[in-house]
Amino acid sequence: MSAKRLPLRSEVAAADTWDLKSLFPHDDAWEAAFLEWEKMIPEYDHYRGKLGESVDVVSDCLRYETKLERLGDRLGTYAFLKETEDVSNSKYQGMKARYVGIASRAAEAGSFFRPEILGLPDEKLQEYINSPKLVAYKLLLERLIRYKPHTLLAGEERLLAMQMEIHGTPRNVFDQLTDADIQFGPIEVAPGETIELSHSSFMVCLENPNREVRKKAFHQFYAQFQAHANTLTATLAGSVKQDVYHARVRNYPSAREAALFPDKVPVSVYDNLLAAVRANLPAVHKYYAVRQRAMKLPDIHFYDVYIPILNDLQKRTEWNDGVELVIDALKPLGSHYCDNLATGLRGRWCDRYENKGKHSGAFSSGCFDSDPYILMNYQPDVLDHVFTLAHEAGHSMHSFYSKNQPYQYSNYTIFVAEVASTFNEQLLGEAMKKRATTDRERAYFINREIDDIRRTIVRQTMFAEFEKVTHELVEKNQPLTLEAIKAEYRKLLDAYFGPAFVLDDELSLECLRIPHFYRAFYVYKYATGLSAAIALAERVTKGGPDELDAYLRFLSGGSSKDPLDLLRDAGVDMETPEPVNAALAKFSRLVDELDGLLK
Repeated sequence: MSAKRLPLRSEVAAADTWDLKSLFPHDDAWEAAFLEWEKMIPEYDHYRGKLGESVDVVSDCLRYETKLERLGDRLGTYAFLKETEDVSNSKYQGMKARYVGIASRAAEAGSFFRPEILGLPDEKLQEYINSPKLVAYKLLLERLIRYKPHTLLAGEERLLAMQMEIHGTPRNVFDQLTDADIQFGPIEVAPGETIELSHSSFMVCLENPNREVRKKAFHQFYAQFQAHANTLTATLAGSVKQDVYHARVRNYPSAREAALFPDKVPVSVYDNLLAAVRANLPAVHKYYAVRQRAMKLPDIHFYDVYIPILNDLQKRTEWNDGVELVIDALKPLGSHYCDNLATGLRGRWCDRYENKGKHSGAFSSGCFDSDPYILMNYQPDVLDHVFTLAHEAGHSMHSFYSKNQPYQYSNYTIFVAEVASTFNEQLLGEAMKKRATTDRERAYFINREIDDIRRTIVRQTMFAEFEKVTHELVEKNQPLTLEAIKAEYRKLLDAYFGPAFVLDDELSLECLRIPHFYRAFYVYKYATGLSAAIALAERVTKGGPDELDAYLRFLSGGSSKDPLDLLRDAGVDMETPEPVNAALAKFSRLVDELDGLLK
């Protein structure tokens, strides 16, 4: 019996891959631009020590820096995307490494700017902010001044900038180990059908109707994390320690507050999220009981929660059909939005299918001067991948609309990014429920919506609580050993899954396989993002042109306002607990409806 082999990158049809020509037509063009970019870096010396001389000097410096960063974004995006096509490809590993190295030199060369500007007298700073010559950079300068208490002397800033390349080591080791070195082996998913177990196919296995296949895949997958547990613990602990170090160096009260500072998000928003989810866990536990009863299971394990309860309604959705479903569901967003998205998805914005060595998961990535690309590992047998496509399309169209801002304000924050993506999933979910012709079909899509909220709000909040706990341990000088990490994670599993849920010992290792933990205090934004998206989707679909215009202005806002202000303008206030509580109240109602439909 031969296992179904993943194709090599060279074997993938060009039509199924992204076309990176909006960045560079080929590697040689990248190389030429890279050399040009490298030669630009010494120009920083023209401005060092002179920023207090005049508005003209600062204006020239900011224009030069914008040009340098804009070219750097193109170079970095191309190198990153090429490397994700096959993370074992040494050529693109080298290209990405060269980019990171020169980007570190550029950051080092420009590291004088912040401390030099912030060292000027307040009167001089106000003069610069009010100058017509700096009107395009006024908001940038105002935001820079916020960092005055957290900015060091020029020499110290230079040393920190020199650490940029080293700072990525824990995540790089994690990526290479989990995406390239670890091999999960073959697994039989049906009589006579064997596939190669991978990050992507693991989720396929968890949706297999045969419980023995799901169970075997779970234990086989986690056996590799058990085998590399000490290495993965070291990389995760190193990442957490770096976060704490940088927060302390820059005089933040904690790593969490350092991470929330750029978005001007109060710690209360984070804490309100944790408290709201904890308060609503009984509804989550009830859902697991409903699932266990409906699936006629003697007990319920982690490998039982991803398969749709009514799995016989699962349908194969080929790529083109998935695109049509997404475009049709997004019609409430208007023809301009849908037509541009359809052109990209039917064309070459997206790298569609898994190949050997390809980066796992899915993401949207691009820059101001490129198409908004999407990486997928699309599996036609997994309905969730259609929702993933809608999600990443939300990010890409957010990037598309944000180009209405000048370059320096076009790069929106992650806090609002997760609203744009999960908003699309909400519209797709509603469209699929409307297509249902029987109670069983409706129950199927209600189950999907429940699982979406569970995974995006409840599960990501559990991850957010884990990040809070691990960073606080390091801040209290407690060691992050393998046993300590597993013990803390087990406490969270017990609370979030409830007393009736059977927790396999291997599940305590889950914290060692989550890539987002290497970008700490990111995952909570999934939860707040979906909460805001639920409110805004209801507002747009039940509203009129004004509500739609407000949402499209939000997408076009980039970083021209702080994220909480952008959301308030769109119609939702995330500084109150109301959006999160409303989303969880919807979750509870859906569980009750599902319970009724399945009895």
